[in-house]
Amino acid sequence: MDTRRALLVDAFTTEPLSGNPAGVVPDADGLADESMAAIARELHASETAFLSAADGENDYRIRYFTPTGEIDLCGHATVAAGSWLADAGRLEDGTHSVETNVGSIEIELDDGTVRMETDVGGVSEVDLGYDRVASALGIDPATLTDIGADLPLARASSGPAYLVVPVNFLAAVSGMEPDFRAIEALSTELDVTGIYTFTFDTLDGESTLHGRMFAPAVGVDEDPVTGTASGAVGAYLREVEAFDGELPEEMIFEQGHFLDRPGRVRVRAETDPVSIGGQAVTALEGTVSVPGTGDDEILEV
Repeated sequence: MDTRRALLVDAFTTEPLSGNPAGVVPDADGLADESMAAIARELHASETAFLSAADGENDYRIRYFTPTGEIDLCGHATVAAGSWLADAGRLEDGTHSVETNVGSIEIELDDGTVRMETDVGGVSEVDLGYDRVASALGIDPATLTDIGADLPLARASSGPAYLVVPVNFLAAVSGMEPDFRAIEALSTELDVTGIYTFTFDTLDGESTLHGRMFAPAVGVDEDPVTGTASGAVGAYLREVEAFDGELPEEMIFEQGHFLDRPGRVRVRAETDPVSIGGQAVTALEGTVSVPGTGDDEILEV
């Protein structure tokens, strides 16, 4: 029976069992689609990255599977995979190109930090009542209207799209009691992956903002630390001219504390393409047995 190395790598952190866990299968050449899907189900991380040889000028081909199917791109799984490749000595510091379902993307390795570019698909204000959004999040509408005059509700994309919801204080963010059915309905209506809420009221003095991201429409009630959403919010902050239109060269978004999986995403959004980055650490390494592919046996009773 075929066996493959399989890992769980925690992204956007340097501490195991924190940040956002991703499956990584570093030698996926020859695996059938159904085998990759089965391995992703077995690892049961929100996303698993499968690395194989690439054609042309790319260093690797990466495919991403959730426990329910393939997706085109995942930020934290890319950071996890890049970090493992660097630690294993397969990639040196510098800029590398990897092939994904959305085309070639560049990743930069720099002394333990992995950065990746994200394509900004636009930022647009949305006409939603604050009462409806507050009800979905389970918070007082005043926590949104207090800050809404300067920072509007908006749909922002960096590959996947998100509804960006600014909130006045950390206490409001921590006290949310989300209605996941309502959030799923909003996500479907706006054609977004989920809702990213944030406040400039942070736990760490070095952080720019504190975020939470809810995505029940794609099977994730709350994501610990979300790379693509951080890129979208970086583009949003630039578009709405936060910080008087002068974004810091690098922003730090903290997330995951209310799931006991704290992490930090480094975001550069002064110009396009927006980049996100962070560190990662391997939490679990082993092998997975891969049965042969073929039609499942059908039992008739």
